[in-house]
Amino acid sequence: MKNTKLALGLAVIAIGFTSCKDEKAEQAGKKVDTYVMYVDSLGNVTAEDARENWEGIEASYQLRSAEAEAAIADMKDNAEAQARLDASRAKYEALKAKIEAENAAAQVAATATAPNTKQQMRNSLFGEGKMGEDMNFSWVNAANIHNVYQQFVHTVEDNKDKYSREDWDEIKLMYEALDSRKNTVEKEGLSSEDNRKIAGLKAKFAPMYTLNRMGAKSGEMKRAKE
Repeated sequence: MKNTKLALGLAVIAIGFTSCKDEKAEQAGKKVDTYVMYVDSLGNVTAEDARENWEGIEASYQLRSAEAEAAIADMKDNAEAQARLDASRAKYEALKAKIEAENAAAQVAATATAPNTKQQMRNSLFGEGKMGEDMNFSWVNAANIHNVYQQFVHTVEDNKDKYSREDWDEIKLMYEALDSRKNTVEKEGLSSEDNRKIAGLKAKFAPMYTLNRMGAKSGEMKRAKE
């Protein structure tokens, strides 16, 4: 009788163990299915939506991928499940490569079409295309240097309330480069009349720069505090 009870007890334990294993394998299979379905669902997402929400997609994918990988270990015969997982992973990596390539292309295009604010400023101060990043003033000579100073100072005066502190720093660099060119031009026959007019423009620029740069800095600090 005791042997019968022991046998029955072992049978119950065995059935429970098998049931537990079956349930575990079933749950593992569901996790693999969830992973595969998630990757398949990404095929219905538009390229634009995928690019805009890629961080969320990637985070969700990594979670499901980790769960599926862990689930494989709970499956006795996992060859088919592993093959499905590998196929979905390859599909996802292809999509990821496509999205990253499109994002890189979009970034390059945006950079190419974005306005170069420093060049726009140089154009306004000296004329369209006359001054580039190299700050080459070889085109300025004794015949035109007064007009160059005049356009520079008057343009700064007209836009002084719009410039940021960084703009004023850039203006100062260009002004000093122009002054350096003037030292060369003076030896090349700059007239006394033009020299006098330039001195007047310089006297106008100096306090305008100092006051407005200070104002721009104060304004930025005030906005930062707010």
